[in-house]
Amino acid sequence: MATIKDIAVSAGVSSATVSRILNNDNTLNVSPDTRQKVLDSAHALNYKKKSRASNKSVYTLGIVQWFSPQQEMEDNYYLLIRQGIEDFCMQHCIHVVRTYKADVNYMDALKNVDALICVGKFSKNEIKHFQEITNSIIFLDMPIDDINVSTITLDFEDAMKTALDYLTSLGHQKIGFLGGKEYLADQQLFPDMRKTLFSKYCQKHNIIYEPFVLEESFTIESGCFMMNQLLESKNLPTAIVASSDPIAIGALRALNNSGIRVPDDISLMGFDDTSLSSFTTPPLTTIHAPAYDMGSFGANIVFNILRLQPATAMKIKLPCQLMERQSCRKI
Repeated sequence: MATIKDIAVSAGVSSATVSRILNNDNTLNVSPDTRQKVLDSAHALNYKKKSRASNKSVYTLGIVQWFSPQQEMEDNYYLLIRQGIEDFCMQHCIHVVRTYKADVNYMDALKNVDALICVGKFSKNEIKHFQEITNSIIFLDMPIDDINVSTITLDFEDAMKTALDYLTSLGHQKIGFLGGKEYLADQQLFPDMRKTLFSKYCQKHNIIYEPFVLEESFTIESGCFMMNQLLESKNLPTAIVASSDPIAIGALRALNNSGIRVPDDISLMGFDDTSLSSFTTPPLTTIHAPAYDMGSFGANIVFNILRLQPATAMKIKLPCQLMERQSCRKI
């Protein structure tokens, strides 16, 4: 029997896009040609959608998203994680209760769930409350030292090495870093491993970096603001690594407004590989973070945690990949 993944391969689109087209999601922004191509592929493969009668939920999964819905739409990294979770659940007849920390009394909505996926950064107190709801739980995009808690995170160490190996191979020895700060519910600063790993790499390889490290927030506006600060200093590196694509896009805007050309005058690299990164001018070289797969894997794993109740928690790191486009050049 044909699956959504089969249709995605045939039509040359993501499984998430196929799922949303087949479910008549009016919020999906795709061209009529793409929509028709998916429908034609589904017909050619004789895809049969499960009837409502057979669509009986196996269990109820709660999703806790630390971003608000508005923030999620502005930075689609977390949106892709959630879509990966929900697509897996739809394919396996799993009922989903979706909540955001910004919701009023969001914990009340989770009282009767069988399992939990917590997406984002949470305080120790919040983690404790989640564990009181269910022991079938996994945290996505947050490393937790507790050996009894399952997590899926990105392999930042390898990702940062890949990014900086690439820039140094192009001859760059003065490299800046534009990062973002994230705070937990108790106002504790959650350290960005990318900044720590960036500094260690630069120290090890004698790269000049200290005058070019700034942190604000993970937004386009912050990227623009931080880049303007560097421009005002009259002291620029030859390359910049941003800890997210929105930051890189903001930096690119500031550079364009100042008449500084990317990559002719300065190279720029992002992180995440969001949908906008390939449509900037020039297209943004970035590190691809498998956000959708993180969500899909998370749903699959917590499904098995619920059924098998293993004694050992899992700590999974997903590899990232360099997406070489046109915003970096050799010097």
